[in-house]
Amino acid sequence: MSNKPIKKQTAVALARGTARLLSSLGYIPITEFSLETGRRVDVFGIAKNGSLIAVEVKSTREDFLSDQKWPEYLDYCDQFYFAVPEMFPDTLLPQDQGLMKVDEFTGVIIRAPKPSPVKPARRKAILTRFGRTAAARLRRFTDPEGML
Repeated sequence: MSNKPIKKQTAVALARGTARLLSSLGYIPITEFSLETGRRVDVFGIAKNGSLIAVEVKSTREDFLSDQKWPEYLDYCDQFYFAVPEMFPDTLLPQDQGLMKVDEFTGVIIRAPKPSPVKPARRKAILTRFGRTAAARLRRFTDPEGML
């Protein structure tokens, strides 16, 4: 029996807890947000002031070691975090990035990253992409047959 569905379920649950934590901090989060590069950020959020946050969810040590695309996200957010379950070995994670401990319901920030402001032109493009993504998802939810 493969562990892949179990890992996927865990990642989905952790992403939900991460999104709930971001919501409690004043962000509007979207899961599986695609950047212009085609890469998908696990959870991406925007604050009222336009601040951008990206979160990479890692459910296991193996998940972190096998997937090293996260540095590609750094130019697309003001703050970058790893979201991991309670028992995750924190020493594996880069100390200069943010850290959240999450479960399927919520989480807590353990370490904040040093903010790294996104360039204005890129911020505008991300905000537009985020708005269009959110609107398209809402449209699919409210009128699935109406989407082209």
